[in-house]
Amino acid sequence: MTESGKAPSPAGAAVGRRIGIGLMYGLWRPRVLGAWRVPSAGPVILAVNHSHGIDGPMLMGTAPRPVHFLIKKEAFVGPLDPFLRGIGQLKVDRDATDRKAITDALGVLERGGVLGIFPEGTRGEGDFASLRSGLAYFAVRSGAQVVPVAVLGSTDRTSRLTPAVPPLRGRVDVVFGDGFQAGDGSGRRTRKALDEATVRIQERLTAHLAQARRLTGRRPTL
Repeated sequence: MTESGKAPSPAGAAVGRRIGIGLMYGLWRPRVLGAWRVPSAGPVILAVNHSHGIDGPMLMGTAPRPVHFLIKKEAFVGPLDPFLRGIGQLKVDRDATDRKAITDALGVLERGGVLGIFPEGTRGEGDFASLRSGLAYFAVRSGAQVVPVAVLGSTDRTSRLTPAVPPLRGRVDVVFGDGFQAGDGSGRRTRKALDEATVRIQERLTAHLAQARRLTGRRPTL
């Protein structure tokens, strides 16, 4: 449950998706590849690389299903707090074991929803080089499929009018990969099993990112 006592709203996430579609396609030119790989029903975790602030909204506007993202608590300030909660997004404290966020995220998956996670934990190079164990825990605990997603082009250039974002009407590629099970099939949730799942996830995500770059002709940002 959220701090307000309400579970993240699927209807709110659907509204968030419509807002994302309007903003992302209105401001940029997303090219979406492989969206059909996202299962049309059932619990799914979208594991997204993260190198720019628009990566989350871009996925919300291009994914074929509404997404509940785990978002750092620092983003929930002022009017953004009720707005993000209203569109079904989940506040998480990255510096502590946030039991509310864990319960909310597992609840999304138990209801057959889509959970969005930046497995690197924070914005960085966007290359999946350093993964936290949270993704493995959610995947193994819920049994949800993990679908890797590469957002490419958000950091290639900046807008001359607004340097904090990519050039308006510029192309951003969103590439969905094949879903997979993170666990080994045993159902174990020991530390060793989660560590092994994290390694398995990292290998699949890194391979997908390399494939996405080949498909789109995008090179790593230097």
